[in-house]
This record gives sequence, C-alpha cells and structure tokens, in this order.
Amino acid sequence: MQSKTTLIVAGLIIVAAVAYLIVSSTGHTARYFLTVTELRAMGEQAIGRPITVSGVVLGDTIVYDPAVPRVAFTIVQVPGDPQEVERAGGLAAVLHAAVQDPDAPRLDVIYGEVKPDLLQHQAQAIVRGQLREDGLFYADEVLLKCPSRYEEGIPGQVGEH
Repeated sequence: MQSKTTLIVAGLIIVAAVAYLIVSSTGHTARYFLTVTELRAMGEQAIGRPITVSGVVLGDTIVYDPAVPRVAFTIVQVPGDPQEVERAGGLAAVLHAAVQDPDAPRLDVIYGEVKPDLLQHQAQAIVRGQLREDGLFYADEVLLKCPSRYEEGIPGQVGEH
C-alpha cells in the first residue's frame, strides 16, 4: 500500500513540476515581439534582457564586414497591431511608409554572422537578442521577409503577351 502511495505522490510532483514549467514559460512567449517604440519605452529595463523586436530594414544603413563576419543595419518602427496594419493599407504600404518617415523611431542592430541573403531595403525584420548599454541591439538571430512577398497580384508568366 505504501508503494502505491509513493508512486502517486511522485506522479503528482512530476505533473505539478511540468505544469509549473508550462505556466512560467508562457509569460515569456505570450508576446511574439516588441515594436521599436515599445522597446524604447522599456528604458533601462530592456538592457541585457533577451528580447525580440520587429521593424523594417532601412537599406542604406546596411554595412557588412565579411572578414569578421558582422553586419550592422537599422530597423524602423512598424505597427505591431495587425488591424492597424490593415487600416494603413496592408503590410507593403506600412513598410514603405515607415522607411520614408525620417521621424519614425529607429533601432541600430549588430549581427555577428554572415549577412542574410534577404537583408535588403524594406524587408520586414524580426531580430532576437539584447539591447546593451551602448544603445545598440546585438542580435543572435535575424528573421527576414523579402518585400517582394507583399506585392499584390500574380507575376506574369514567361511568354505572356
């Protein structure tokens, strides 16, 4: 009888531990990314924490040093709310407007890897890493979507007149 009780108690402890891990990690992953504005609003609390930020790449800021390798670039604020993006005319319109706005909040990013192929002007970027005291965001991971993926319509086929 004591053996069954011990197994039941051990099972309950394991279930409680798994439940705790699920609940405690949900808080970190419930929000996929921050906008540049939201990151800036965090102030000193953002420094040194693992953070994911989304923005649009400002093409003329891309500087790549293949000898290191290291790439530096700037991302510009885009809305994080999908409904706001739709009201503004869709993602392509929002990305284009963001890079045209000289007053839009910006974040300088350093990525210590080979330059990603899709890193180009008006690409949507999601960067994971840490903001450091120097004000630069040091990315461990860079996810990109090419701006041509947002174009409306179907491209013409070869041989169409």
